[in-house]
Amino acid sequence: MWFKNLTVYRFNKPFSVDTEALEKSLEDFTFSPCSSQDISKFGFSNALGKQGQTLVHSASERHLICATKEEKILPSQVIKEALEEKVFQIETEEDRKLAKKEKDAMKEEIVMTLLPRAFTRRSQIRALIIPEIEMILVDSSSAAKSEELLALLRKALGSLPIIPLSFKTPIETQLTEWLKENSTPAPFIMQDEAELKTDSDEGGIVRFKQQDLTEAEVLAHLEVGKQVHKLALYFGQSIAFLLQSDAGIKRLKFSEEFRAGNDEVGTEDPMARLDADFALMGSELIALMNSLVEVLGGVEDSI
Repeated sequence: MWFKNLTVYRFNKPFSVDTEALEKSLEDFTFSPCSSQDISKFGFSNALGKQGQTLVHSASERHLICATKEEKILPSQVIKEALEEKVFQIETEEDRKLAKKEKDAMKEEIVMTLLPRAFTRRSQIRALIIPEIEMILVDSSSAAKSEELLALLRKALGSLPIIPLSFKTPIETQLTEWLKENSTPAPFIMQDEAELKTDSDEGGIVRFKQQDLTEAEVLAHLEVGKQVHKLALYFGQSIAFLLQSDAGIKRLKFSEEFRAGNDEVGTEDPMARLDADFALMGSELIALMNSLVEVLGGVEDSI
């Protein structure tokens, strides 16, 4: 339930699909496990996992969706060894060298033979659609995985007018200024971790962790032209995270005190607790994104 990373996208046009219509759109792309000859399968699954019964979980017009991916695990070394053995056998028997085209066809045949016996691996990725701030927050640090989910959502809806989140002023410019001044705008508080690098191709990268970022050793790197591309921050007393210059948010961690805000709900009714946690998380993520947009000088105008 609790998101751990954020890859953020903005809507170019208002998102006006309600819960019922969204649920219906996703149904045609529901996840199903791999068959004996499938290498991978990807589709939408229950938003709240085993406890849930719908592909979309909504509250206050915020929509949680989840996609599941199942992949067959075929180690490349196993395929390579099987191919080499078969190639050697045929070349020996026929006293000739096989062409690349023949080897490629043979490799495909080996893969199809091994697939039914391969182990499978499952992974899930969730996204929160928030029309009120015109954003989609994907719980992933990987842009490729985020795009995979969004491509499936776009296919289900027919269109999905979004762009990656970006700001009018480069994030590294703002982060560098904060570090130079040892001052972050409320409600953000600087932690003890940062990554600095020079923008030129030949420039170096220096990382600091569990260190006072106001020390001369750190500031000296700013004096020679390095900029802050990653900075660990607190959002009030609720969230710790690492902000990156590409607008990605990693290692998102909600404080125990904040999560305890739903303790009165108890755990006797798992669905009630999940619903309460979803509402609590959604509201705080909206507050976080609104505050980031404000302190970073506003989002870049859509093209």
